[in-house]
Amino acid sequence: MSSPDRPIPPFAADERSTLEGWLDFHRATLAAKCAGLDEEQLRAASTPPSPISLLGLVRHMAEVERNWFRRILAGEEVGVIYGDGEDGGEGADSGGFTTGEEVPVAEVFATWEAEVARARANAAARALDDTGRFEYGEVSLRWIYVHMIEEYARHNGHADLVRERIDGRTGV
Repeated sequence: MSSPDRPIPPFAADERSTLEGWLDFHRATLAAKCAGLDEEQLRAASTPPSPISLLGLVRHMAEVERNWFRRILAGEEVGVIYGDGEDGGEGADSGGFTTGEEVPVAEVFATWEAEVARARANAAARALDDTGRFEYGEVSLRWIYVHMIEEYARHNGHADLVRERIDGRTGV
């Protein structure tokens, strides 16, 4: 996988462009953290007892994209991608965090990219004030954007540490 270009979020834009810009920035950051690594490195767990790996983070974010933009925002009835759907919808795989030895790396990245594309399409068809049904009530697209930025930012911090442990690379 080559290093992706990271779009810089706009410095002075409307609310939607700002939210979309930051979300795309964080999506590209996760891809950049994975760039240039082989399969073994992508599957390497951070440090015991944590099972988190870079590939596991990509799997998890595919699940998160699907959950918020397809199940909640669009009301689609789609199952989990990884795991069996038990324990609150995350399955035995705990939301995709494990490396999933049975799933080829290229397939994991293709699945994540497809979920991102569906997320963009579902969001583009809605206003920021449009809502979807969440277990605690209605949630706006605006709230989903902010939550997704937070979700990626948190996991990109994990990715920083995992990548540094693999090959010493920091930054990006």
